Amino acid sequence: MKVVRLSHEIFSQLKFARESGKRVGLIPTMGALHEGHLSLVRRAKEICDLVAVTIFVNPTQFAPNEDLAKYPRTLDADLEKLLSVGTDFVFTPESSTIYPPGFSTYVEAPAVAAPLEGAFRPGHFRGVATIVLKLFNLVPADIAFFGSKDYQQLAVIRTMVHDLDVPIRIEGCPTIRESDGLAMSSRNRYLNGEERSRALGLWQALRRVQQQIETGERSVLTLEATMREVLLDAKVTSIDYARIVHNETLQDLERVDSSAIALIAARVGATRLIDNLKLEVPMAMNE
Repeated sequence: MKVVRLSHEIFSQLKFARESGKRVGLIPTMGALHEGHLSLVRRAKEICDLVAVTIFVNPTQFAPNEDLAKYPRTLDADLEKLLSVGTDFVFTPESSTIYPPGFSTYVEAPAVAAPLEGAFRPGHFRGVATIVLKLFNLVPADIAFFGSKDYQQLAVIRTMVHDLDVPIRIEGCPTIRESDGLAMSSRNRYLNGEERSRALGLWQALRRVQQQIETGERSVLTLEATMREVLLDAKVTSIDYARIVHNETLQDLERVDSSAIALIAARVGATRLIDNLKLEVPMAMNE
Protein backbone atom coordinates (compact mmCIF):
# COMPACT_ATOMS: atom_id res chain seq x y z
CA MET A 1 0.00 0.00 0.00
CA LYS A 2 1.38 3.38 -1.03
CA VAL A 3 0.60 6.44 1.11
CA VAL A 4 0.86 9.59 -0.99
CA ARG A 5 0.69 13.20 0.16
CA LEU A 6 1.52 15.04 -3.07
CA SER A 7 -1.17 15.57 -5.68
CA HIS A 8 1.12 15.28 -8.70
CA GLU A 9 2.39 11.93 -7.45
CA ILE A 10 -1.03 10.30 -6.99
CA PHE A 11 -2.22 11.76 -10.31
CA SER A 12 0.74 10.49 -12.32
CA GLN A 13 0.69 6.99 -10.83
CA LEU A 14 -3.03 6.44 -11.37
CA LYS A 15 -3.00 8.07 -14.79
CA PHE A 16 -0.28 5.64 -15.82
CA ALA A 17 -2.24 2.72 -14.37
CA ARG A 18 -5.35 3.63 -16.33
CA GLU A 19 -3.37 4.14 -19.53
CA SER A 20 -1.98 0.65 -18.96
CA GLY A 21 -5.52 -0.73 -19.01
CA LYS A 22 -6.16 -1.01 -15.27
CA ARG A 23 -9.53 -0.05 -13.80
CA VAL A 24 -9.18 2.27 -10.80
CA GLY A 25 -11.67 2.60 -7.97
CA LEU A 26 -11.80 5.65 -5.70
CA ILE A 27 -13.26 6.01 -2.19
CA PRO A 28 -13.21 9.59 -0.82
CA THR A 29 -13.34 9.71 3.00
CA MET A 30 -12.70 12.06 5.90
CA GLY A 31 -10.94 9.34 7.87
CA ALA A 32 -12.04 7.94 11.26
CA LEU A 33 -12.70 4.79 9.27
CA HIS A 34 -15.09 2.02 10.29
CA GLU A 35 -16.52 -1.13 8.74
CA GLY A 36 -18.76 0.94 6.47
CA HIS A 37 -15.73 2.47 4.78
CA LEU A 38 -13.97 -0.88 4.57
CA SER A 39 -17.01 -2.39 2.87
CA LEU A 40 -16.55 0.19 0.12
CA VAL A 41 -12.95 -0.92 -0.34
CA ARG A 42 -14.02 -4.55 -0.55
CA ARG A 43 -16.66 -3.72 -3.13
CA ALA A 44 -14.14 -1.69 -5.16
CA LYS A 45 -11.67 -4.57 -5.12
CA GLU A 46 -14.34 -6.87 -6.57
CA ILE A 47 -14.58 -4.86 -9.79
CA CYS A 48 -11.40 -2.77 -9.98
CA ASP A 49 -7.74 -3.57 -10.49
CA LEU A 50 -6.50 -0.82 -8.15
CA VAL A 51 -8.25 0.91 -5.25
CA ALA A 52 -7.38 4.39 -3.98
CA VAL A 53 -8.76 5.89 -0.75
CA THR A 54 -8.50 9.57 0.10
CA ILE A 55 -8.42 10.83 3.68
CA PHE A 56 -9.07 14.54 4.05
CA VAL A 57 -11.19 16.36 6.64
CA ASN A 58 -12.76 18.93 4.37
CA PRO A 59 -13.19 22.29 6.15
CA THR A 60 -15.51 23.81 3.54
CA GLN A 61 -18.38 21.45 4.35
CA PHE A 62 -18.48 22.42 8.04
CA ALA A 63 -20.46 25.40 9.28
CA PRO A 64 -18.83 27.63 11.96
CA ASN A 65 -20.93 25.97 14.69
CA GLU A 66 -20.17 22.40 13.60
CA ASP A 67 -17.56 19.91 14.77
CA LEU A 68 -14.58 20.52 12.46
CA ALA A 69 -12.14 21.10 15.34
CA LYS A 70 -13.13 17.93 17.18
CA TYR A 71 -13.80 15.73 14.17
CA PRO A 72 -11.80 12.54 14.87
CA ARG A 73 -8.45 12.28 13.16
CA THR A 74 -7.09 8.73 13.44
CA LEU A 75 -4.68 8.43 10.53
CA ASP A 76 -2.44 5.66 11.92
CA ALA A 77 -5.42 3.45 12.77
CA ASP A 78 -7.03 4.26 9.43
CA LEU A 79 -3.94 3.18 7.52
CA GLU A 80 -3.81 -0.12 9.41
CA LYS A 81 -7.44 -0.82 8.50
CA LEU A 82 -6.91 0.07 4.86
CA LEU A 83 -3.83 -2.14 4.66
CA SER A 84 -5.83 -5.05 6.12
CA VAL A 85 -8.36 -4.95 3.26
CA GLY A 86 -5.83 -4.61 0.46
CA THR A 87 -6.00 -0.91 -0.42
CA ASP A 88 -3.43 0.02 -3.07
CA PHE A 89 -3.13 3.81 -2.63
CA VAL A 90 -4.02 6.25 0.14
CA PHE A 91 -3.99 9.96 -0.64
CA THR A 92 -3.65 12.13 2.47
CA PRO A 93 -3.15 15.71 1.27
CA GLU A 94 -2.47 18.77 3.39
CA SER A 95 -5.21 21.38 3.52
CA SER A 96 -2.89 23.81 1.72
CA THR A 97 -2.72 21.37 -1.20
CA ILE A 98 -6.48 21.29 -1.60
CA TYR A 99 -7.14 24.94 -0.75
CA PRO A 100 -4.01 26.93 -1.57
CA PRO A 101 -3.74 30.64 -0.71
CA GLY A 102 -6.15 32.66 -2.81
CA PHE A 103 -8.51 29.75 -3.47
CA SER A 104 -11.92 31.17 -4.36
CA THR A 105 -13.65 28.81 -6.82
CA TYR A 106 -16.53 26.66 -5.55
CA VAL A 107 -19.06 24.32 -7.13
CA GLU A 108 -22.66 25.45 -6.80
CA ALA A 109 -24.62 22.47 -5.50
CA PRO A 110 -27.53 21.19 -7.64
CA ALA A 111 -31.22 21.54 -6.82
CA VAL A 112 -31.34 18.18 -5.05
CA ALA A 113 -29.10 19.73 -2.37
CA ALA A 114 -31.71 22.32 -1.31
CA PRO A 115 -34.10 20.42 1.01
CA LEU A 116 -33.35 18.39 4.14
CA GLU A 117 -29.60 18.69 4.88
CA GLY A 118 -29.44 21.74 2.64
CA ALA A 119 -32.01 23.54 4.78
CA PHE A 120 -30.32 22.68 8.07
CA ARG A 121 -26.69 22.97 6.94
CA PRO A 122 -26.46 25.92 4.52
CA GLY A 123 -23.34 25.75 2.40
CA HIS A 124 -22.61 22.14 3.34
CA PHE A 125 -23.18 20.69 -0.09
CA ARG A 126 -21.25 23.47 -1.80
CA GLY A 127 -18.26 22.25 0.19
CA VAL A 128 -19.03 18.61 -0.59
CA ALA A 129 -19.43 19.20 -4.33
CA THR A 130 -16.24 21.26 -4.45
CA ILE A 131 -14.02 18.76 -2.65
CA VAL A 132 -15.42 15.76 -4.51
CA LEU A 133 -14.89 17.38 -7.90
CA LYS A 134 -11.35 18.35 -6.90
CA LEU A 135 -10.62 14.79 -5.79
CA PHE A 136 -12.01 13.41 -9.04
CA ASN A 137 -9.54 15.67 -10.86
CA LEU A 138 -6.58 14.90 -8.58
CA VAL A 139 -7.13 11.14 -8.27
CA PRO A 140 -8.12 9.87 -11.73
CA ALA A 141 -10.43 6.87 -11.41
CA ASP A 142 -13.04 4.95 -13.36
CA ILE A 143 -15.52 4.37 -10.53
CA ALA A 144 -16.10 6.20 -7.24
CA PHE A 145 -17.81 4.43 -4.35
CA PHE A 146 -20.01 6.12 -1.74
CA GLY A 147 -22.12 4.77 1.11
CA SER A 148 -25.89 5.17 0.96
CA LYS A 149 -26.13 6.31 4.58
CA ASP A 150 -25.29 9.80 3.32
CA TYR A 151 -28.13 9.48 0.84
CA GLN A 152 -28.56 13.13 -0.11
CA GLN A 153 -24.81 13.52 -0.53
CA LEU A 154 -24.87 10.59 -2.95
CA ALA A 155 -27.70 12.25 -4.88
CA VAL A 156 -25.78 15.52 -5.03
CA ILE A 157 -22.66 13.82 -6.36
CA ARG A 158 -24.57 11.80 -8.94
CA THR A 159 -26.28 14.96 -10.19
CA MET A 160 -23.05 16.96 -10.30
CA VAL A 161 -21.30 14.23 -12.28
CA HIS A 162 -24.20 14.06 -14.73
CA ASP A 163 -24.63 17.81 -15.11
CA LEU A 164 -20.93 18.58 -15.51
CA ASP A 165 -20.11 15.56 -17.71
CA VAL A 166 -17.50 14.26 -15.29
CA PRO A 167 -16.11 11.01 -16.79
CA ILE A 168 -16.50 8.78 -13.75
CA ARG A 169 -19.11 6.24 -12.68
CA ILE A 170 -20.71 6.63 -9.25
CA GLU A 171 -21.64 3.50 -7.33
CA GLY A 172 -23.77 3.76 -4.19
CA CYS A 173 -23.22 0.95 -1.69
CA PRO A 174 -25.53 -0.30 1.08
CA THR A 175 -25.49 1.22 4.56
CA ILE A 176 -23.53 -0.96 6.98
CA ARG A 177 -25.14 -1.38 10.38
CA GLU A 178 -24.18 -2.60 13.81
CA SER A 179 -25.82 -5.85 14.95
CA ASP A 180 -28.63 -3.87 16.61
CA GLY A 181 -29.31 -1.78 13.49
CA LEU A 182 -27.45 1.45 14.28
CA ALA A 183 -25.96 2.84 11.06
CA MET A 184 -22.18 2.92 11.27
CA SER A 185 -20.83 6.47 11.41
CA SER A 186 -17.60 8.17 12.40
CA ARG A 187 -19.67 10.25 14.78
CA ASN A 188 -20.94 7.24 16.74
CA ARG A 189 -17.76 7.40 18.79
CA TYR A 190 -19.07 10.62 20.35
CA LEU A 191 -21.98 8.73 21.96
CA ASN A 192 -21.77 7.50 25.54
CA GLY A 193 -23.51 4.27 26.53
CA GLU A 194 -26.86 5.86 27.33
CA GLU A 195 -26.81 8.00 24.19
CA ARG A 196 -25.88 4.96 22.11
CA SER A 197 -29.10 3.28 23.26
CA ARG A 198 -31.18 6.36 22.45
CA ALA A 199 -29.59 6.60 19.01
CA LEU A 200 -31.30 3.33 18.04
CA GLY A 201 -34.48 5.40 17.81
CA LEU A 202 -33.54 6.40 14.25
CA TRP A 203 -33.51 2.84 12.97
CA GLN A 204 -36.56 1.94 15.03
CA ALA A 205 -38.50 4.84 13.47
CA LEU A 206 -37.54 3.78 9.95
CA ARG A 207 -38.51 0.18 10.57
CA ARG A 208 -41.82 1.19 12.12
CA VAL A 209 -42.73 3.14 9.00
CA GLN A 210 -41.91 0.14 6.81
CA GLN A 211 -44.11 -2.03 9.01
CA GLN A 212 -47.00 0.41 8.69
CA ILE A 213 -46.66 0.42 4.91
CA GLU A 214 -46.83 -3.37 4.90
CA THR A 215 -50.15 -3.19 6.75
CA GLY A 216 -51.62 -0.73 4.26
CA GLU A 217 -50.74 2.81 5.39
CA ARG A 218 -49.88 5.11 2.48
CA SER A 219 -50.29 8.65 3.88
CA VAL A 220 -46.99 10.47 4.12
CA LEU A 221 -48.29 12.78 6.85
CA THR A 222 -49.34 9.81 8.98
CA LEU A 223 -46.06 7.99 8.45
CA GLU A 224 -43.96 11.06 9.20
CA ALA A 225 -45.92 11.53 12.41
CA THR A 226 -45.09 7.94 13.32
CA MET A 227 -41.38 8.56 12.81
CA ARG A 228 -41.46 11.62 15.07
CA GLU A 229 -43.40 9.71 17.71
CA VAL A 230 -40.89 6.84 17.75
CA LEU A 231 -37.97 9.27 17.91
CA LEU A 232 -39.48 11.16 20.82
CA ASP A 233 -40.26 7.90 22.62
CA ALA A 234 -36.59 6.98 22.21
CA LYS A 235 -35.72 10.32 23.82
CA VAL A 236 -33.60 11.75 21.07
CA THR A 237 -32.50 15.25 22.04
CA SER A 238 -33.96 17.00 18.97
CA ILE A 239 -35.25 16.22 15.49
CA ASP A 240 -34.06 18.21 12.49
CA TYR A 241 -36.30 16.30 10.10
CA ALA A 242 -38.13 12.99 9.70
CA ARG A 243 -39.38 13.04 6.13
CA ILE A 244 -40.62 10.80 3.34
CA VAL A 245 -39.76 12.12 -0.12
CA HIS A 246 -39.14 11.04 -3.70
CA ASN A 247 -35.97 8.96 -3.83
CA GLU A 248 -34.47 10.82 -6.81
CA THR A 249 -35.63 14.44 -6.54
CA LEU A 250 -36.07 14.49 -2.73
CA GLN A 251 -39.25 16.47 -3.32
CA ASP A 252 -42.42 16.10 -1.22
CA LEU A 253 -44.86 13.22 -1.65
CA GLU A 254 -48.42 12.97 -0.41
CA ARG A 255 -48.67 9.19 -0.62
CA VAL A 256 -46.05 6.47 -0.53
CA ASP A 257 -45.28 4.58 -3.71
CA SER A 258 -42.29 2.64 -5.01
CA SER A 259 -40.26 5.86 -5.36
CA ALA A 260 -40.37 6.82 -1.66
CA ILE A 261 -37.52 7.04 0.80
CA ALA A 262 -37.62 7.95 4.50
CA LEU A 263 -34.81 10.13 5.86
CA ILE A 264 -34.08 11.23 9.42
CA ALA A 265 -31.65 13.68 11.00
CA ALA A 266 -31.70 13.94 14.78
CA ARG A 267 -29.43 14.84 17.66
CA VAL A 268 -28.64 12.53 20.54
CA GLY A 269 -26.86 14.59 23.13
CA ALA A 270 -24.50 16.80 21.15
CA THR A 271 -24.13 14.30 18.29
CA ARG A 272 -26.04 14.75 15.05
CA LEU A 273 -26.95 11.48 13.33
CA ILE A 274 -28.59 10.69 10.00
CA ASP A 275 -30.18 7.55 8.59
CA ASN A 276 -32.54 6.52 5.80
CA LEU A 277 -34.53 3.63 4.40
CA LYS A 278 -35.81 3.05 0.87
CA LEU A 279 -39.44 2.11 1.46
CA GLU A 280 -40.78 -1.08 -0.07
CA VAL A 281 -44.44 -1.11 -1.08
CA PRO A 282 -46.13 -4.54 -1.41
CA MET A 283 -46.79 -5.27 -5.07
CA ALA A 284 -50.57 -5.50 -4.69
CA MET A 285 -50.62 -2.00 -3.18
CA ASN A 286 -48.39 -0.56 -5.86
CA GLU A 287 -50.56 -1.59 -8.83
